Amino acid sequence: MASRDRIARQVWFFTPRDLLSITRYTSRRPIGSLSHLHEPLRRPKSLSSSRAFCPFSYPQHHHRSPSSCQASTSSSASSSTSTILSPTRTFLFSATLVGSVFLLLYIVTDTRATFFHQYLVAPVLRFVYPDAEDAHAAGVKMLKTLYAVGLHPRERAVYDSEGGEEKEEPVLATLRRATAAKSSLRTELWGQEIDCPLAISAGLDKDAEIPDALFALGAGIVEVGGVTNEPQLGNQRPRVWRITGRRGMVNRYGLNSKGADATAARLRERVRRFALKNGFGGGEEGEKRVLRGEAGVPPGALAKGKMLAVQIAKNQGTRAEDDRAVREDYVACMEKVGKYVDMVVVNVSSPNTPGLRELQAGERLRELLGAVVDAARRVGEGRGDGGPKVLVKVSPDEDEDGQIRGIVQAVVESGVHVVVGNTTKRRDWVAGPVRQGLISDGERRVLTQEEGGYSGPEMLPRTLELVGRYRKMLDRMTRGGERRVIFASGGITTGGEALQALRQGADVAMVYTALVYGGSGTVTRMKGELKAEI
Repeated sequence: MASRDRIARQVWFFTPRDLLSITRYTSRRPIGSLSHLHEPLRRPKSLSSSRAFCPFSYPQHHHRSPSSCQASTSSSASSSTSTILSPTRTFLFSATLVGSVFLLLYIVTDTRATFFHQYLVAPVLRFVYPDAEDAHAAGVKMLKTLYAVGLHPRERAVYDSEGGEEKEEPVLATLRRATAAKSSLRTELWGQEIDCPLAISAGLDKDAEIPDALFALGAGIVEVGGVTNEPQLGNQRPRVWRITGRRGMVNRYGLNSKGADATAARLRERVRRFALKNGFGGGEEGEKRVLRGEAGVPPGALAKGKMLAVQIAKNQGTRAEDDRAVREDYVACMEKVGKYVDMVVVNVSSPNTPGLRELQAGERLRELLGAVVDAARRVGEGRGDGGPKVLVKVSPDEDEDGQIRGIVQAVVESGVHVVVGNTTKRRDWVAGPVRQGLISDGERRVLTQEEGGYSGPEMLPRTLELVGRYRKMLDRMTRGGERRVIFASGGITTGGEALQALRQGADVAMVYTALVYGGSGTVTRMKGELKAEI
């Protein structure tokens, strides 16, 4: 009892700050350590003021000096401030982290980041997949997945193929308006305006799985295929090789295809999704309204300033000597996929399908193209634009005057247009790079021993020459009539080379192998180079 009275008489020495310090300190100590609080509290005689009194009187081993007490109080205040600031710091850190991630995604999904796409992504893909066909399949799957989640590479001023309206960053829109007069690459084909005269060739998207992802890379035209009437596996593997020393390729795919029915189903579903999203209804009715042109966009590309093409070919099992069976193959493809595209390219020049190039003979080609054009007209009866345009893809190896004259005559009489160039079977250029040590022994073996068509920079001189010859001959034979459109394909890797092809008389320059080595930023890079040249 006496001890309790002594404690009561000493309480008046404690200030509110002292009591707060005691509370904080004891709340942090284990319960077993509080027994010393029952001892009498002793105020040190050296203190002249109760405010300087340290409110902790413990046994000898717990004794703390007044300066220690003040430090404890200061530490407690600092801890309180830190506790208050902690949520703010967490928020700032999280916001910075999230912002950095979004900025990184913004950069790496922008096709203007050419260094990233050309010198990081493309080489890593080649390293991870030594087999070129495996890398091709992985690239298609990757683009398909990224497009589905909205993380695909794209030009930052593009048309949304699902929405039909231009989606452009505000800053870029301002720059576009300021520079449009002097740097626009817009051109016209068959009275329709397209964003630029650059196209992505068939072969990258064989079964129309990623046309919109390819449009997002900046091309004015995307060609899918080649598509055959019936599914076929193509030639045996291995059937694709990289010639890295020349940034070229050798392939003998043999037109592997899932078939026209599968491709048509995929394109039909794409049109119906577009119709539903843009208020034209779902199902067949929405499809018909879009194909009739009510959406105000091309029925194939489904976006202003774009055009979608599909390449078609005969099946390997169809004998080239059977003209009727050959025509039926092409006509069936047109009837199945033609209504969902803006152009159909008749492939008669692949070097990897036996007998295909024989179809380029004048009379046989004229009859084949006539049948395809008739089918295109039938397909176009339910469309607002009259149906898809028809082009024929010719070989770079049939370059004698008589051969070209026969092809041009068939083109003019049937009313179609021309894609000049395909892969070549010629290897007369190989000796030079071998002597200069530009290609490895393995690449030399592929070039000299493996069957298949070569594509790469060495094709450019021949492409330019052939484009010039076809342009002169076509203009001479169609004098006073419709100007025939020419697509240049083969060896074009830069904007300057595309401009050379256009100056030779082409209307569109096509790229394929350049994308393999340049990555997703290739078309954007070429457009920048083309603008600079112009």
